[in-house]
Amino acid sequence: MPGPSRRSLFVASAGALLPLAGRPAAARTAPTAAACPGSYRAEYHFTVPDQWKNDPQRPVWIDGEYHYYYLYNPDYSTGGTTAGTAWRLATSTDLVTFTDRGIAVPKDTTPNGDVWSGSAVVDTENTAGFGAGAVIVLATMAPDEVTQAQYLYYSTDGGRTFTPHGTDPVLPNPGVRDFRDPKVIRDEERGRWVMTLAENNKVGFYHSTDLKAWTYLSGFVKDGIGVLECPDLFHIRAEDGTWRWVLGVSANGKGSGLPGTYAYWTGSFDGTAFTADAADPQWLDHGWDWYAAVTFDKRDPDGTLDPATRYAIGWLNHWDYANTTPTIECDGFNGTDSIVREIRLRRAPDGTRYLASRPVPALADHVSRTVNLGDLTVDGNLPLDYTGTAYELSTEITWDRLTGAGLQLRRSPDGTRHIDAGIYGTYAFVNRGHTVNPDSSGRWQESRSPFDPAARTVRLRILVDRTCVEMFVDDGRYVHSCEAFPDPGDTGIALFTIDGGAVFRNTVVREFAV
Repeated sequence: MPGPSRRSLFVASAGALLPLAGRPAAARTAPTAAACPGSYRAEYHFTVPDQWKNDPQRPVWIDGEYHYYYLYNPDYSTGGTTAGTAWRLATSTDLVTFTDRGIAVPKDTTPNGDVWSGSAVVDTENTAGFGAGAVIVLATMAPDEVTQAQYLYYSTDGGRTFTPHGTDPVLPNPGVRDFRDPKVIRDEERGRWVMTLAENNKVGFYHSTDLKAWTYLSGFVKDGIGVLECPDLFHIRAEDGTWRWVLGVSANGKGSGLPGTYAYWTGSFDGTAFTADAADPQWLDHGWDWYAAVTFDKRDPDGTLDPATRYAIGWLNHWDYANTTPTIECDGFNGTDSIVREIRLRRAPDGTRYLASRPVPALADHVSRTVNLGDLTVDGNLPLDYTGTAYELSTEITWDRLTGAGLQLRRSPDGTRHIDAGIYGTYAFVNRGHTVNPDSSGRWQESRSPFDPAARTVRLRILVDRTCVEMFVDDGRYVHSCEAFPDPGDTGIALFTIDGGAVFRNTVVREFAV
């Protein structure tokens, strides 16, 4: 991480805190079970009921509700030979409130052991022979803990419980180390199924007519952003009426100065190969903690598909520090997801196509309290007359001349601890270095995305919960998601500007009852 900037020195001095280079996150330790100051379970983000969760599995629409599967380890706190993941199920009609349905795809029921990431599809036309409407899961398993291959499970009770289709893989390993995370879609134009598979620096494409026998088609190779995982392929209608294919992967680009979240390319897919519009990917999130994300169909209540909108959800954690959280000591769980987002395909003035995100609109149906703070003029630092641990804050900042502006979130009563979010010079940022967070290395404290200061205005929509911050900038082309563990007693907010004044217009706080 670079040394302290003019911005970090200013923001720190506003609370008499040392700059990041002098006060690394490692100095701020998470509480122990004996010293838990309160609950860390999120108010309105999805959390696992107990133990452990990691990768989301793409939700599917079945019988009027979304079936959301995710990797779950009921033995996380004991570990040992019982470690490993199953698929647990939660259902939802609005993607804000979820009902737990227990384990759907169990682990250790076959000699192949636990069940890793994959995808579920509804086999409407009975192509696999388990009955029309059967729910089919393709998932990775590694019976010898090394050799990854793809296995099939099926459900005839609407996706609630699954049975293994034998013990042999439907797509065996060809002799490579990384061969996982199958994502299956229906290619209606060609009357077959298409699978994308993570194969180290390549996404492999396969096709099948029956979900049981798969044939290799082609590969999409990308170096420089780490091992590619959890691939994603979908067709979407842009806001200008054109159609594009999007290929996404979870990747850790931190070593190259890039995010470690969800990289994506727009392009074309001819049923065999994907051709990207540009060699380098864009990123659906610029924060540190939006990994293993999946996108999925948006359905109207009657099941009608919205071709111009998809949903997305990500794991609010990262493998760099996945086990570092006070939630397991204080609340008996480790696993929180981002808010579900709507994503749309837009075109920038320079012709670049990009995905824009916004929180799922159904959040508005769960507002329990609205605090309208109006227009606030700030020149320096302004603490607000509001406190809270879980809320949404929206504002539009306008100025004539300044270097930076933003908010101190989850601020301690003495002003020494806070999470900072806003703009500075040519970038937008979220900085968690002044509160407890999982990065003991001190390297992953501030995330950044491009910003044009000539605009002299920025709209921020920030979701704050007990262990996370998600900031949506302007139209949502840039989003920052990060995990942090502020003391439950740190509930303040302050606005700040650097080298000039600004007006924070139409500043509104919304709280939710979920």
